[in-house]
Amino acid sequence: MSFALFNAPFPENSARVGFSGGQLERLGEKRDEAGVEKAIADLRARTLIVGRGNVLLEEVDSLPSVMWRTFMEAEALGAQIHEPVLLGYEADGAPRFACFCDLDKDDPPEGYAIIDYRSVYIAGYLNDQDLGALAQGAALVAWHQSHQFCSRCGTKSEPTDGGYKRICPSCGAHHFPRTDAVVIMLVVSGDGKRVLLGRSPHFPEGMYSCLAGFVEPGETLEHAVRRETDEEAGIKVGRVAYHASQPWPFPYSMMIGMYGEAISEAIKLDDELDDARWFTRDEVNQMIEGVHPHGVKMPPKGAIAWRLVEDWVTS
Repeated sequence: MSFALFNAPFPENSARVGFSGGQLERLGEKRDEAGVEKAIADLRARTLIVGRGNVLLEEVDSLPSVMWRTFMEAEALGAQIHEPVLLGYEADGAPRFACFCDLDKDDPPEGYAIIDYRSVYIAGYLNDQDLGALAQGAALVAWHQSHQFCSRCGTKSEPTDGGYKRICPSCGAHHFPRTDAVVIMLVVSGDGKRVLLGRSPHFPEGMYSCLAGFVEPGETLEHAVRRETDEEAGIKVGRVAYHASQPWPFPYSMMIGMYGEAISEAIKLDDELDDARWFTRDEVNQMIEGVHPHGVKMPPKGAIAWRLVEDWVTS
């Protein structure tokens, strides 16, 4: 007898969003001091270079496309190679790392480009596997940059376990990387014929997307969907279903894609949104195809909002 939950698609829906294609073997058992030193000494070891929301890419044929550097190259480019984060290993055992560099986007080294993470995936500069490694490395490096001091006593902490832990030398406290949970939800009308989309003040002109918000302490994902939808748009939500997730290195979030069934329809905006509207299937198809008569458009392909909307349209 089959288990009903295994009737879900495989690969799962999460495999079809940006930043989700990482294939490195993380091998947590090799993150002790000896394992990390051995990985650093491996002649096949390579590192990516990130800093404050940007990644350094080598230009090949005038296009940014290569992000892996040797440690010698990374040091010459200004990266802080003394505290690398061990991301994992390629299928052939070659180690992969991430290092921080105080990148100046307006002054890249000759032959290189400094590009923000969002533009990297929108423009398709990296393959899915490297984009997944970038999400991992960017999030870990950002956490180290913002959590260098012990939250218990204020002493500067020290990285260990390949960058997956910081230990305070004064009080002995252990600190671990954080991942912030964010629900992003496509709310569907009770009759299933329309969806709720909104636009935040920072969105590009004409863009509408799914509503979203951080999960608060003591909440289930379902409660977070209902609370955020009610707070932002005044819409009550009943049933909630999970659809997909997406690593989101801005700076270290996990986007959790959900569908919600609306049990009210009157929109009442708070100050987080410029606008929110109900859209029909025909309108959403126009947005996806880029032919909406009023210039309304979707987030870029690869964003989990796109996946939520497209999968609803084709359902």
